[in-house]
Amino acid sequence: MFNINPIKQQITNYQKQKLRLFASSSFQTHSIVLLHILSKIDKSIPIYFINTGYLFPETIRYKEQITALLELDVQDVFSPTPKHLQKDETGRLLFTSNPEFCCYLNKTQPLEPILAAHDVWISGIRADQSTNRQEMKKEEKAPFNTLRYHPMLDWDTRLIEQYLKEYDLPRHPLEEKGYFSIGCEPCTRKFILDDGDGSEIRDGRWFGMNKTECGLHTDLVEK
Repeated sequence: MFNINPIKQQITNYQKQKLRLFASSSFQTHSIVLLHILSKIDKSIPIYFINTGYLFPETIRYKEQITALLELDVQDVFSPTPKHLQKDETGRLLFTSNPEFCCYLNKTQPLEPILAAHDVWISGIRADQSTNRQEMKKEEKAPFNTLRYHPMLDWDTRLIEQYLKEYDLPRHPLEEKGYFSIGCEPCTRKFILDDGDGSEIRDGRWFGMNKTECGLHTDLVEK
């Protein structure tokens, strides 16, 4: 059995201070572990799902499946900038020419008002996912005088896999097709794991670009 008491105690401590909590989720296979834990602690904590408009249809269906299964309060968030305005000077959509700005418009900016309306952001990032995340702490300051809480920071891929198996949780349908880190459809490709340690699991994202993060975990952190 997994001991989720430290996470429960921390969330309870926030709630005793009357802090406004929310979580975000991309609804990938590994995302369901934190969602399952939160459902066992407090189903009323809102979960914000950033719908960029470029997601795989399988991700939308998986989100709906998990929302119903765990009885979560999931709320979709969209960019305030319509897609016809998300083009460069040549008329190309930004994900083809300026993926950093595309991520800002479709992921970072939509979350900013959510962050401003709450006190604690619960995020499922893990230190083994990227060098940037290795430098994170369990608690980090965020913009708008809010706090980031990373309860899964010291978990690794093997622990995630053990949890998924123990609770027989459903996986994202694209995983069996070779997608191990799933973001927006134009910027995600299949990737075959080499040694199974999980260190390369995000290599299918922004393949061929000098980019490893969408901005949520770089721009929305105060150092």
